[in-house]
Amino acid sequence: MQIVRDRRTLRRCLARTVLATALLGLGVTSAARADREDGERSSLMALLEPVQPQVEPVPTLVLERTGRRIASTGDPIWDLRLEIPGEPTRRFDAVSGRANRQNADRDRMGSRAPLPAGTYSVGPVEPLADGAYPELGPVWISIEPTFTTGRRVLGIHQDPSAGRLNSQSGTLGCIGLVNRNDMLNLSALIERSGTERLVVKN
Repeated sequence: MQIVRDRRTLRRCLARTVLATALLGLGVTSAARADREDGERSSLMALLEPVQPQVEPVPTLVLERTGRRIASTGDPIWDLRLEIPGEPTRRFDAVSGRANRQNADRDRMGSRAPLPAGTYSVGPVEPLADGAYPELGPVWISIEPTFTTGRRVLGIHQDPSAGRLNSQSGTLGCIGLVNRNDMLNLSALIERSGTERLVVKN
C-alpha cells in the first residue's frame, strides 16, 4: 500500500515537473519571439525612418536683408553676421547690389542685383595693395556659389563709396561692408575661425 502511494506521488510530481517545464518553455519561446519581432520591427523602422546623423556646427557667415536703408543713397542695409560656435554672434552692416537694382534678376551676370539666395563657399582672405582697387577697400574674400547661377567673380569687400552721392554706392553684386574697420575685424575673425561657409537667406 505504501509503495502504490509513493508511485502515485512520484507520478504526480513528474507530471507537475513536465507541465512546469512545458509552461516555462512556452514563456521563453514567446519572449524570444517578441524580442525577435521587436528586432524586426526596429530594423524595418530603421529602413523606413533612418536616423539623421548629427551635424557638428561650423563657423558660418549669414547674409540677410533688413528693413533699414542708408539715408543719403537709399541703399538697403544687409545684416552680415558671423556665427562661430561657442562665441557671441558678430554683426556687420553691408550692402549688396545697387540701390535701384534690388529687384533685378539676381542670377544674371551683370544685373547689379544683390547676391542670389543660397549657400556659398568662402575663400581665403587676400589683402589688396593700398589704392590699387579703390572700390574694394583693403581686403578681398572670394565667395563661390555651390548652386547653379549665372553670377561670377563674387566676393566680400569694403564699399568705400557706401552712402556717398558719387554713383558708386552699393556693389555690382558682392557683399560690401559699410565700414573699413568692420572689414578688417571680419577678415581677422574669418582667418582665426577657418570660416568656409556663407548662407544668403533672402
